[in-house]
Amino acid sequence: MSLARKQIMGNISVALAHREKADEHSIDQEAVKLLTSFEPELPGLSIADVVEAFYTRTSGPKVGASITRISSMEELIDTVAGVLSEKGLVNKIALQPDRALVDLDWGQSGFQLGKEVDDGVVVGIARWGIAETGSLVFHSASDMPVLFNFLPSFHIVAVRASTIVPYLESYANAANIAGDPTPRNVCLVTGASGTTDIEGVLVTGAHGPRELHIILIDDTNQIVGTYDEN
Repeated sequence: MSLARKQIMGNISVALAHREKADEHSIDQEAVKLLTSFEPELPGLSIADVVEAFYTRTSGPKVGASITRISSMEELIDTVAGVLSEKGLVNKIALQPDRALVDLDWGQSGFQLGKEVDDGVVVGIARWGIAETGSLVFHSASDMPVLFNFLPSFHIVAVRASTIVPYLESYANAANIAGDPTPRNVCLVTGASGTTDIEGVLVTGAHGPRELHIILIDDTNQIVGTYDEN
């Protein structure tokens, strides 16, 4: 256990024993230390640039998602159309009710928008991406219904390069700095749904979408996290 963690746990023990004397400001400061003191103990990423590391991880065999890079949100509609065309699917989708998606002119591009997500195609947008594991992070809210992550057959997810962080711990710190409200649910999505519980045979779609396609939006001038092996 690191010295910072020992200090934090010690302060919590003292506060619990003398609750009436607990200094909330001091406890908050110790919590911030906990979020920022982990970095020296973490393993290095295989690629120093977090966006490149995320791209490589998500397209690798351990995650097994497909991924496309685009330069701006304006390219999203055409990219989604191309992905569906490659799969032989019609342009019928359900949209996560996020303003960044809803405000795009899907109808003008021939998309049929519906509300049925069960076993269909859902287009969503992740709040964060984690480079180490290739995970997408979703915060439940009115613009992020949790079931949108579990019910579709095919999940297409946009994620901004500026929201990709190196580690899970980095996400917690970045969300705190960004002032994200504490969500009721946090969904970490790493690749499509799959299980080998039955006779070691891979079955997809057991607990969620059978396919996951990520669209990485390269707003790299705003990247919130990097990792330097030196």
